[in-house]
This record gives sequence, C-alpha cells and structure tokens, in this order.
Amino acid sequence: MRRNPPIAGEAEAIAQAQAGDGRAFETLYSLHKRRVYSLCLRMLGNVAEAEDLTQEAFMQLYRKIGTFRGDSAFSTWLHRLAVNVVLMHLRRKGLPQVSLEETLEPSQDDGPRKDIGARDLMLSGSIDRVTLERAVENLPPGYRLVFVLHDVEGYEHNEIATMLDCSIGNSKSQLHKARMKLRDLLRTGQRKEAAQ
Repeated sequence: MRRNPPIAGEAEAIAQAQAGDGRAFETLYSLHKRRVYSLCLRMLGNVAEAEDLTQEAFMQLYRKIGTFRGDSAFSTWLHRLAVNVVLMHLRRKGLPQVSLEETLEPSQDDGPRKDIGARDLMLSGSIDRVTLERAVENLPPGYRLVFVLHDVEGYEHNEIATMLDCSIGNSKSQLHKARMKLRDLLRTGQRKEAAQ
C-alpha cells in the first residue's frame, strides 16, 4: 500500500497546471494547502511564519511545477519542496526563537494571582496534547525537524537523509537526541505542574 495514494483528479490538475492553467493550480492548492500548512506549523511552531511559508511553498510550486516528472507521488514531491522552503527560512533566520508568551508573562510578584482548582478530567487529554506540542516547539530546530519528519510525518531515515542532505546515521542520531530532549522537557513540565 502506498503512503500517499493519488487523489482523484490530481493527475489531470498537475498536467493542466504544467501547461499554465491557473484554475488547475488552484485545484492543487485546495487539495494540498492544509497538509503543507500543518507541516510548516509543526516544523516552526509559529502560526504567522507557518502561514507565510505555506504561501512561499505554493509560490515555489507555481514556479517549479514544470519540473515534476512523476517519479514519486506528487504529495511527496510537494512535501519535500515545503520542507526545503522551511529549511531555507531557518538557515536565513539562524536566530533562536523566543516565545512572546515568555517575554510578556508577568513575574509572580506583579502578575495576577492564580487560583488553582480541582483537575478537570475532561480536559486532561487536551492539556497533555498541548504540553506535548509545546515540548516539541521547544526542541532545537534540527532536532525538531528530524522528529517531525520521522515521528509525525512518518518518513524513513533514508528519506530524511536525502531531504536534509545528511547521512542516515546523522538522521538516527538527531532523532535519538530529539526524543531524549523531549523526554526531559516533558519531565520538567510535569515537575513544574506538580509543584504548583
């Protein structure tokens, strides 16, 4: 079974978009915009940047659709194009990200008092997911990238190595380090929660 089965009407839309049909390109955008945005958001952890880079990925697609030869599934090819857009952004940026919440959150002395009530068991699954997403966002960019590609998107190490132009061993090492760091971040978060 193929990981990315063809979508009905996709092949025709690709051929028409390659011939310059704007409506066919709109069809491809509609079919793939959510997945590309989701990938950008998971890799960056920033909604505004994810939106910008989703648009950048589709602009790249518009420019490069003529180079798609069909050697792989279109969704895989587009996914790699989007990953490359994000990687180029991260290389250009090169700066550590600081969450606005961290810079704007008041200290305990001058901030509002928090009254803690009983745990809402209905929300605990949502909170766990949010905690995990925040921990993933706090991974260093290289670790986060390999973690998202392997554990979230399901790519194999050889595919990741090709996408990132690194060795398979490097991909495995980065994933191991990402998982260890993620485990530490989650433990630290649980200790902080228990102390409150």
